[in-house]
Amino acid sequence: MNRLLILCFAIIMSCTVTTAQKTGNMQNTSEILASQSNGGAEQAGFKIINNQKELEKEITDKFASAGMQPVMDIPVFPNDKKVVLYNLGRFRSGEHTIREIKSLSVKNNVLYVEVPVYESGGMEIQALSNPWFIFSVPSSYKFTSVQLNPTK
Repeated sequence: MNRLLILCFAIIMSCTVTTAQKTGNMQNTSEILASQSNGGAEQAGFKIINNQKELEKEITDKFASAGMQPVMDIPVFPNDKKVVLYNLGRFRSGEHTIREIKSLSVKNNVLYVEVPVYESGGMEIQALSNPWFIFSVPSSYKFTSVQLNPTK
């Protein structure tokens, strides 16, 4: 009877340890909060957003610069993460909106953001676009620049 009780206790303890590890890994992931194909700056660059008010202002300003009203709900600012606005720069054709972040890493104060590579579908209408996206990173990440790494 004691062995059965110890076995049950060991199983319960192993389940709680596994759950805690998964939760810890979830905190180290990123999330795209907003992403659009127009309204960004002409040059690639980033800005750290510090609070909900700045987040709302950046999103409404981006839509206003594209001559539109915001067509999305303003996301809630995550308290336990850093939030980064990244302007991809100017493109002459194609759809360059970022929809997924594959991984993040920091090396030598550079935040490397791995995103899926853009693949053209052939003939495209020539239109200028200034895509941008806002994403969260773990608050423990310390960086002074951001680099996108398109990968397959």
